[in-house]
Formats: sequence, C-alpha cells, structure tokens
Amino acid sequence: MAVTLTEAAARHVTRYLAKRGKGVGVRLGVKTTGCSGLAYKLEYVDELAPEDIVFEDHGVKVLVDPKSLAYIEGTQLDFVREGLNEGFKFNNPNERDRCGCGESFRI
Repeated sequence: MAVTLTEAAARHVTRYLAKRGKGVGVRLGVKTTGCSGLAYKLEYVDELAPEDIVFEDHGVKVLVDPKSLAYIEGTQLDFVREGLNEGFKFNNPNERDRCGCGESFRI
C-alpha cells in the first residue's frame, strides 16, 4: 500500500511550494497526543532524510518516516474547503475511532 494525494491536495502543495520558493514535498507522520492517542503531523520538507520512505502522487513527493508508516499506510491526503474553512483531510483506512474534538485518532 501507499500514501496518496488527491488532485486537490497535490495542487495545494505544489502552489505552496512554488510560493515558498523551495521544498521537495511534504512529510506526513503521527505523534502521540490527545484523547485518542495519535495525531497527524504534516510539514513541508526542504531536504530528504536518509530514513524517509518516499511516495509520489500527481508529481508531489510524500515522505513518511518508517515508524509512522504502520499507522498511516493506505492513507489518502485530501485538501478540502468547507464554508470559510479549508485544510488537509486524512482519509485513513486504519482509523478505528476519533476523539470528539477531532484532534486525535486511534488505530
């Protein structure tokens, strides 16, 4: 399985990297936090780390550290607009539960 992006997410990342003037892609991972135990972390990346696992979709590189891959394998990263809000949405088939505030999840 892989970590993928929708066209909307790829367009957003590509535009943002162009505006920054640098960057090779985004790093997707998880951290321990919140009521349910895990939260997603997403950051723009300027350099590949030796341990990064690299997926490419719609011309955008998604970097994942090996420890996070077990939790997010098969995840599709989307970029959505809902009313006045916009942001990334994680469609993770491994998720079993989310906390009420939406900040964390459980596998």
